[in-house]
Amino acid sequence: MSTKIRLAKYIAHAGICSRKQASRLIDEGVVTVNNRPANHIDHVDEQDIVIVNEKEIKGVADLVYFAYHKPVGIDCKLNIDDPASLIHHLPTLTRVYPIGRLDKDSRGLLILTNDGDFCNQLIHPDFHQPKHYLVTVHKPLDDAFCKKMAAGVPVDKHITLPCEVTKIASNQFNIILKQGLNRQIRKMAHYCGYKVIDLYRAQFSDLALESLNLPEGQYIRINKADILKAHL
Repeated sequence: MSTKIRLAKYIAHAGICSRKQASRLIDEGVVTVNNRPANHIDHVDEQDIVIVNEKEIKGVADLVYFAYHKPVGIDCKLNIDDPASLIHHLPTLTRVYPIGRLDKDSRGLLILTNDGDFCNQLIHPDFHQPKHYLVTVHKPLDDAFCKKMAAGVPVDKHITLPCEVTKIASNQFNIILKQGLNRQIRKMAHYCGYKVIDLYRAQFSDLALESLNLPEGQYIRINKADILKAHL
């Protein structure tokens, strides 16, 4: 006998999006259950007719994980009408979505999956998964820069969480974040008087791009354990 589960969890397990995003879709009124508007308290199983954005979803999708070496110029918003969208560079066998976006002007490691629960595990602030970046700015760094950045600066009405910042060249630094505000590093640097001219994500949690030998613009299938070696 099938066990019914919460609707948002069912949608996430079907590989459509994360649970949080599924809740938004329910709020937007684009989800129906058995031909009626869906409610957050709905519990469903494979016997129910669940439709998301006019497409019926069924069962639990095979969970897949990919690493993608994102080049500059690719937009992580999955907009099929945008020729620069990431959606045109993804595997076509199953729908996947990025965990933690990189802005269009940034490059480096992007993790893609249809595992909504795992997505939440990586991006939720309670789990604090570290992300490593190499950043180049437009002028030499002063002595106070790293200390100021590491302590936290105002970004979008928040004070950023303490982080690790290390100067590695006159105008380059490494930064390890456990936070994911919109364009956070660029805004942090701007507050400190610097403009970012290159931003490269080298590592997400335990997975380092360098270890994959993955050319820019290419993706490779990986295991969940590659991303969270110490935690699975």
